[in-house]
Amino acid sequence: MRMATDRVTIYFEDACRFHEESLKEFAEGARENNPYKIRDSAEKAWNATIQATNALILKLCGKLPSSHWERRKMLRELEAKVPEVRELMLRDRYGARERHLHEMVFYEGVIDIEDIRYELEKVKAYLNDVEKVLKSTEGEVMGARARA
Repeated sequence: MRMATDRVTIYFEDACRFHEESLKEFAEGARENNPYKIRDSAEKAWNATIQATNALILKLCGKLPSSHWERRKMLRELEAKVPEVRELMLRDRYGARERHLHEMVFYEGVIDIEDIRYELEKVKAYLNDVEKVLKSTEGEVMGARARA
């Protein structure tokens, strides 16, 4: 069980670091009017969302999802079993970050500085909420896994 807990911590720390890097790269990209840095910053923020979600799912389900589809599926299942996950609407928020940051900004190149800034704030809020769930479920991993 110790190894899974360590991996949860590593995933969540990675999420925070990716978010920090996304903010730095966004600021540089906006200052330099560099669309490639801005797009890369959006992808780093999206990865922060993925890593935080991995930490949450590993903690509550005891396994890692292998795809974005599986992450959404597992978040849906968690929402049915863990009231806090449902109340925070983490599945919907995960999907929104995927659409806005990964698809629209990174792949499609839609660059609206204020909208991206807004999305980066939403990633921070997502990380904060995932952290709250991780802390509030200390010692509940086996129970959540048994319910899942």
